[in-house]
Amino acid sequence: MKELVEIIAKALVDHPDEVVVTEERNGNQVTVELHVAPSDMGKVIGKQGRIAKAIRSVVNAASNKEHLTVDVEIV
Repeated sequence: MKELVEIIAKALVDHPDEVVVTEERNGNQVTVELHVAPSDMGKVIGKQGRIAKAIRSVVNAASNKEHLTVDVEIV
């Protein structure tokens, strides 16, 4: 899941070298934290959170195949 979030985030931002994604697993629960440059935060969140919601939807769809519960946090 980490790689998927990283690929999506780097495609959205102006400073892809500042994208940092961390993943923490606890059984079937996975927490993915996405860190971007402050100037790119709006591009990752989107208007009314639409892009963030789309990222979470894609990750949840991919995680269902592996029977995981994934929480994506944008920090």
